[in-house]
Amino acid sequence: MEVIIRDDAGQAAQLVARLIAREIRVKPDLVLGLATGRTMEQVYSRLATLHRETGLSFARVRTFNLDEYIGLPVDHPSSYRRYMNEHLFSKVDIRLENTHLPNGMAADLNAECAAYERRMREWGGIDLQLLGIGSDGHIGFNEPLSALQSRTREKALTPSTLRQNAAMFGGDLAKVPRRAITMGVGTILESRRCVMLVTGESKSGIVAQAVEGPITAMVSASALQLHPHCTVIVDEAAADGLKGKDYYRWIFANEPEWAEFR
Repeated sequence: MEVIIRDDAGQAAQLVARLIAREIRVKPDLVLGLATGRTMEQVYSRLATLHRETGLSFARVRTFNLDEYIGLPVDHPSSYRRYMNEHLFSKVDIRLENTHLPNGMAADLNAECAAYERRMREWGGIDLQLLGIGSDGHIGFNEPLSALQSRTREKALTPSTLRQNAAMFGGDLAKVPRRAITMGVGTILESRRCVMLVTGESKSGIVAQAVEGPITAMVSASALQLHPHCTVIVDEAAADGLKGKDYYRWIFANEPEWAEFR
């Protein structure tokens, strides 16, 4: 695992966008795992700018999102399909048939979860998985005590997750779906590369647990310590609780991989 610290949230998002853009240019048919949430909006805005101003093409890219609420139709204002369409897909040249999210309206949710795993395998697996982190350390909707080898499945959401996501439903907690389909921790760990973006002081404690604490099912993001190629990109505020900050800064300043981004 590598940890990269940038001065502020904007610089952190810009680095993530440039990293994704580089991977697309190297492999135009990249299979890209995507996440939602306010933190990701800056990343998607910058990717759209790179598409518009530099010709970055998504024409051959295929995407798989981490999760989707159960019971929300795709055109619901708070569905993750609607989010992705608005923040990224409508702003680049990606083919919508190459974009995949779990179907939270499926009549047979177990069959939908199995089909989602199968579709990922058919396209050769995820090349780069973009991740955020929840206030309790979840990645995707892998809430505390999610098995570290879990696969795509239906998951009940914790009260803290419901409160955290209420803003996307006009602040009305009663409107937040109680269940979702999510890639499992084991599914995420099979991605060839993981990039986790975390910003803001409110996430400083949990990111320190995930990166420097023990690997535990209580903090599903801690499983990323097992991944052979995981990069955690944080701003100064989110890095406040990290003990190894000086070393992490040295890595960014000296490792050849990051030369083009300095």
